[in-house]
Amino acid sequence: MPELSHRRRMLVLSICCMSLLIVSLDNTALNVALPSMQRELHATTSGLQWTIDAYTLVLASLLMLAGSTADRIGRKRVFMAGLVIFTAGSLLCSLAPNLELLVVFRMVQAVGGSMLNPVAMSIITNTFTDPRERARAIGVWGAVVGISMAAGPLAGGLLVESVGWRSIFWVNLPVGIAALLLTLRFVPESRAPRPRRPDPVGQVLVIALFGSLTYAIIEAPDASLTKVLPFAAVAVAALLALLIYEPRRAEPLIDLRFFHSAPFSGATGIAVSAFASLGGFLFLSTLYLQNVRGLDALHAGLWMLPMAVPTLLCAPLSGRLVGSRGPRLPLLIAGAAMTVSGLLFALFEAETSNVTLFLGYVLFGVGFGFVNAPITNTAVSGMPRTQAGVAAAVASTSRQLGQTLGVAVIGAVLAAGIGSSPYRDTFVSAARPGWWILAACGAAVLVLGLLTSGRWAHRTAERTAERLETAEVRQPVGTSG
Repeated sequence: MPELSHRRRMLVLSICCMSLLIVSLDNTALNVALPSMQRELHATTSGLQWTIDAYTLVLASLLMLAGSTADRIGRKRVFMAGLVIFTAGSLLCSLAPNLELLVVFRMVQAVGGSMLNPVAMSIITNTFTDPRERARAIGVWGAVVGISMAAGPLAGGLLVESVGWRSIFWVNLPVGIAALLLTLRFVPESRAPRPRRPDPVGQVLVIALFGSLTYAIIEAPDASLTKVLPFAAVAVAALLALLIYEPRRAEPLIDLRFFHSAPFSGATGIAVSAFASLGGFLFLSTLYLQNVRGLDALHAGLWMLPMAVPTLLCAPLSGRLVGSRGPRLPLLIAGAAMTVSGLLFALFEAETSNVTLFLGYVLFGVGFGFVNAPITNTAVSGMPRTQAGVAAAVASTSRQLGQTLGVAVIGAVLAAGIGSSPYRDTFVSAARPGWWILAACGAAVLVLGLLTSGRWAHRTAERTAERLETAEVRQPVGTSG
């Protein structure tokens, strides 16, 4: 891809951020709408979990395929296809007559979404070649997540109260169309010099692993053991098959050699932990504010602002710190803040007091604001540029898998604790184990940040990059495993 002017690079970054905005805004706004959807569509707790997880599950399953496909046939082409499918899926979601079809249409949305974020990150990585400039661009990218968190709950609350939950999906239509037209005009095409072959067996195994694991977790509180165990067994079998099959391929869907790099492995673990915490936090907070406190969607959205605004403010600061001092300090701040936030709810029932609820939300927002930029930068900085799409897709997959598992696990814990009792009577005690899990996720971010940001970790990244580049030179084009 030819070197672009500074103005053109900023325009490309803005277009890529538009795709992230509609995907992130859709998720955060939809969380505020869950109680309204529950009433209109007569959904159970597991039904609400599937409304969120059907999207993130398909997204996680297809992100790596989208990243490698974009590297092979062209990132601009795949990115534009994703915008078309995501926008069409949003329209279908707004027309869904029941919960079952809404879940199906959310999966259509996710097929398009899988072609957006990892491909956009790959476009950014190849557009911004200077490490410091790239770190700042990724900081802006992270700030968009903060904007979506700040605007999503408030915009979602306004839309739900004034028009209805279906209008949340309408927001994606003009933004998606505008992003499509701008991409067609201004984003240059790029692809990897040596395209990777498809790995259909690996793709099927990933879908089987993620899908069966999520089903087993979500349905565990309500289904019998005989119905859940087969899905758990499929998940274990799929994982073992991936570990055995993928290293035998010359061009696997998941290149396990990436995980020889301590920073890359750490970034993956941090992404799963941080986004599991985000998914669970939003799920618990939304149900508590509306079903227990009795707030309407708008006021529940306003209560989310103490979490969203710090995320917005801290994300660009985190990007600058990563560019100037490396990822360690942002990760330590993120882990500590998220851990303390979880402990406030687990130990002191922070949700029962306005002061502690506000403080818990602020701390979580600070933590999540600092965590995104170091994840992305660490995941792609130690990899060869020719494999940027795959590396970015693995990082994005870790985020979506984490959010999927967070909603599944926290929702299952909550459903098991509440049972058939009213939310108002048992929510605080039923949610306490969930808050402990979220505190543990924050602690994992803290520990992994310490372990994977030292000099020895960077040496493993350098050795891994050298091996990958050497293997690329030696591997003949068109060879399959």
